[in-house]
Amino acid sequence: MKTTSAALLVVVVFILSPLTLHAADAAAPKPGLRAGAANVDITPTLFPLNTPGGFNARPTTSAHDKLHARALVLSQGDMTIAMCVVDTLGAGPEVLDESKAIASKQTGIPVERMLVSSTHTHSAPPSGRTEGPEPEVAYHKVIVQGIADAIINAHAALRPASIGDASHPLPEEVFNRRWFLKPGKMPLNPFGEMDQVKMNPGTSAEVLDHPAGPTDPDLMIISVVDAKRKPLCLFANYALHYVGGVPAQTVSADYFGEFARLMPSRLHAPDGFVAMMSNGASGDINNIPFLVTRPPREPYEQIRIVAGKAADTAWFAYKKIDAHRNDVKLDMVERELTLKYRKPTPEQLAHARDVLDTLKKNPDALKDMPRLADHYARRTLNAAERPDTLTIKLQAIRIGDLAVVGIPFEVLVEIGLDIKKRSPFPRTMVIGLANGRHGYLPPPNQHELGGYETWLGTNYVQKDASVLITNDLLEMLKELDAK
Repeated sequence: MKTTSAALLVVVVFILSPLTLHAADAAAPKPGLRAGAANVDITPTLFPLNTPGGFNARPTTSAHDKLHARALVLSQGDMTIAMCVVDTLGAGPEVLDESKAIASKQTGIPVERMLVSSTHTHSAPPSGRTEGPEPEVAYHKVIVQGIADAIINAHAALRPASIGDASHPLPEEVFNRRWFLKPGKMPLNPFGEMDQVKMNPGTSAEVLDHPAGPTDPDLMIISVVDAKRKPLCLFANYALHYVGGVPAQTVSADYFGEFARLMPSRLHAPDGFVAMMSNGASGDINNIPFLVTRPPREPYEQIRIVAGKAADTAWFAYKKIDAHRNDVKLDMVERELTLKYRKPTPEQLAHARDVLDTLKKNPDALKDMPRLADHYARRTLNAAERPDTLTIKLQAIRIGDLAVVGIPFEVLVEIGLDIKKRSPFPRTMVIGLANGRHGYLPPPNQHELGGYETWLGTNYVQKDASVLITNDLLEMLKELDAK
């Protein structure tokens, strides 16, 4: 009898064990979110350097504040992504691809799951010079390795984490810089033609009529905390071009760097906390209060003012987050899109050659030409030599109910607002200058008005490029939403 009972028990256990194990597997929690963050100093040490912001190179001899590459790596299950922000005017795809390859080899993160964007500070050295003056060639190596190291270090710091996101408005520091002017006040553009709107036309009420577009007042944040609910990283996004007020001879990270410096104190964050500010859809947005006379500022003062307000706004957004979660869905897609380069017409080429021939014979003739006529004559000739097409990278990321898109242009604000409005996600962050810099990206209605951001030589690609890009990104977001 004992033997029979024992045998039955063995049979029951044998039968039930697989079911029990299956039930245990089904009940096992999925791997939670892990996150790591890091910043790497990429401040140049060799000078002089020519900062490329504006139409004339600015020789710099020192750094006022440090430049950084800052990275956030998120991982859940078999999905790992990296988001990196770099204090530079606009790193080209060659530079970023080189950095990504180094980081991918070290971390195993696929390059198509790395979003690297530039802040667009106008006071940073060029990043892509592999030939020329020694300081500039040396700096190319610094920024390439710095971006890679930021991603590598953030990946090495992965730990259990939770994440949240929110936004809060900061409307008083963003202004649309494209304006309709009063009758008789519009000057000729560099091509000897008349636009309907002008970029940065001054602040006089006698000249200005009304702005040609809106602004996006929202400062968005992604907040990451560790297992003890201590702040680990804050990734911010604001549609403000840059602030400026930096002396010509110095390097500076502009308000992006000052914001990152201030955020640890706003959140009482521990050592190792990393904050970063990415550039939103701000191609036509700056910090000039048109129709208002602002008192004079000392160098860097306006940077500190804007950064302080941005840090305060980020704190208000942070306080809106009800709960950080570690079970959010994480996913990312990348897509390539081929666009046509804009080419000059025969008439535009003839005009450009005439301008340059006239100046070659008589340099003083420049004073009788429209402003920047010589610059855009050269750009027109250069545009004729471009290849027929350009292939760009578009990216979309899902972090729970938040979507993030990356666009490799200086994106005009209407495009960003349109993507946010039409996105299937409750909240969408639009990052400009992501994975490259290919000039300005205006929507078709702004192309019709003309102005700096639409000129041949400033806008490089076909005039309906923003429509194609928006359609692709919305398809990518729908794909992420359906998974």
